[in-house]
Order: sequence, then structure tokens, then C-alpha cells
Amino acid sequence: MAYYFSKMLHTSFSDAAEKVTAALLAEGFGVISEIDLHEKIKLKLGVDFKKYRILGACNPAFSYKALQAEDKVGVMLPCNVLVIEQGDNEIEIAAVNPTDSMISVHNKVVTDVASMVGEHLRRALDSL
Repeated sequence: MAYYFSKMLHTSFSDAAEKVTAALLAEGFGVISEIDLHEKIKLKLGVDFKKYRILGACNPAFSYKALQAEDKVGVMLPCNVLVIEQGDNEIEIAAVNPTDSMISVHNKVVTDVASMVGEHLRRALDSL
């Protein structure tokens, strides 16, 4: 399995970001953090970089269940979802594959939760 799921959209960057946020919401995720790497790289390095946004997606029920089973799993939360400008109106949406990212956590409950989260993230991307 790949460490991420991805889908290409033919739309504007801002429209893609809105669509993925709505798709995540429909699957029970809220976006609790947002990092604009285009802006940060320009500010810190003075380099122009393509539009690239990291959305920190969290499903509170799944997060809580995983944290109850393994309280250090928080170092791997939230689930990152990327909005990346790959060309003119060519926007890639990529989401972490939690099953692969949690492989080093040897806890069946966490593994089961990661699998369920992955199904929801995949459905969110498939709906775009």
C-alpha cells in the first residue's frame, strides 16, 4: 500500500480546498489546522514555491478511541490532507494512509481505528 491516497481535480486551488474541506466534513472530519507552505517558504526562505496547503483533519471520535488505547499516538495526529497545485487548474489532493502511518504502533485497537479512518479518508477523496 502507498503511504497516501490521492486524486487530481481540474479546478482552481481555492475551489479544490473548499471541496476537500466539505468532503472531509461529510465523513466526520473537521479541519483543525491549516498550513500554507507557499506562504511560509516565501516568508522564511524568500523562495517562490507552488501553492501547497496542509490541512490537519481530525475525526474526534476516532482520535479519542485511538488515544484511549495508546496515549502517545497523538504524535501522529491529526491526519494530514494536502492541496497541491500541480499545474494550471490541476490540483492534487493527497491524504495520509493511516494504516501505513500507524504500522509502527503495535496495538490492535489503533490498527483497527487507522483502518476505519483510512476508509473515511478514501471515501472523502473519492467523492471529489
